[in-house]
Amino acid sequence: MAPPLAGSSLVLHALRLTGMTGGGRLAGATGLGDAEVRAALDELAAVGHVEHHQGTFGGWAATPLGTQADDAALAAELEATRSQASVEQAYRSFLALNPELLSACTDWQLVVDDAGVHRANDHTDEAYDASVVARLVDIDRRAQPVLTSLTTSLARFEPYRRRLRLALDHVRSGESDWFTGPLFDSYHTVWFELHQDLLHTLGLDRGSEHGERGAS
Repeated sequence: MAPPLAGSSLVLHALRLTGMTGGGRLAGATGLGDAEVRAALDELAAVGHVEHHQGTFGGWAATPLGTQADDAALAAELEATRSQASVEQAYRSFLALNPELLSACTDWQLVVDDAGVHRANDHTDEAYDASVVARLVDIDRRAQPVLTSLTTSLARFEPYRRRLRLALDHVRSGESDWFTGPLFDSYHTVWFELHQDLLHTLGLDRGSEHGERGAS
């Protein structure tokens, strides 16, 4: 049976989760060094699993063949590690927290004015922002045991703990973009990737998430 994801397989999986991106972000997502990531991308490109796109918003992206290869590797990984049940349990725990995280993200981006109208949060109300950050801190506190369980089952989940805590530290220091910013490792961005990772690992799609209020 195949071992847990490592090397080029780990990079391919991370690239599938992050979407089109550069090697630097892949290093952060996998915990691998820059040189290891570059070598893995070259190896993956040689077999048609990834391709590089030029342009301002270009970068590396998984190909359909690469997506198929990743699905096969994930299925083999679950079988080899016998971690199906533990990952499913962690996924259920994640889904219980997901609506709270989504609600906090919405409340971070929008506020209700005195007329009852939603408007963009300009982050001038320190008390309001502090209340939403407190909710995020509490969500993160309850998410950490879920990540510990996942990491015990599959070590490749470990970087999520570091990435979420880093984003939270930035938010707590007053850097508002680190809550929901879409173009870097904000808390919501990393949470979204974790959600996708759980779905791909278990061979599920978002349509299977009955009872979930929305999707991250």
